[in-house]
Amino acid sequence: VQLQASGGGLAQPGGSLRLSCAASGRTFSGRTMGWFRQAPGKEREFVAAIRWSGDSTYYADSVKGRFTISRDNAKNTVYLQMNSLEPEDTAVYYCASDSIPYRFTIATMTTDYDAWGQGTLVTVSS
Repeated sequence: VQLQASGGGLAQPGGSLRLSCAASGRTFSGRTMGWFRQAPGKEREFVAAIRWSGDSTYYADSVKGRFTISRDNAKNTVYLQMNSLEPEDTAVYYCASDSIPYRFTIATMTTDYDAWGQGTLVTVSS
């Protein structure tokens, strides 16, 4: 599977960005999709995930209420709407596809995912 992330860039504190991740190469609709991020000098961390059915989402506490994950299975695309951005959100953002199709629970560990996009840089600064 190939994942292509886009939409990163520079935003001011309090601003918004929308990330997209287009998937190809295997069935998209049967996989939970996740977003992770990695800041300089830090480990990659979970941000948000959406179940393959689209009926359930899960967020890291640090982004809850500010970020929204969604998916369009007809377009094989997952999105991450980021509002009220903070400097602490600065990182490279990665989309990922769950290694197990139709997993009942929402995967939040990096080891749960076996396909990763190339990353898109988000910088929040005034």
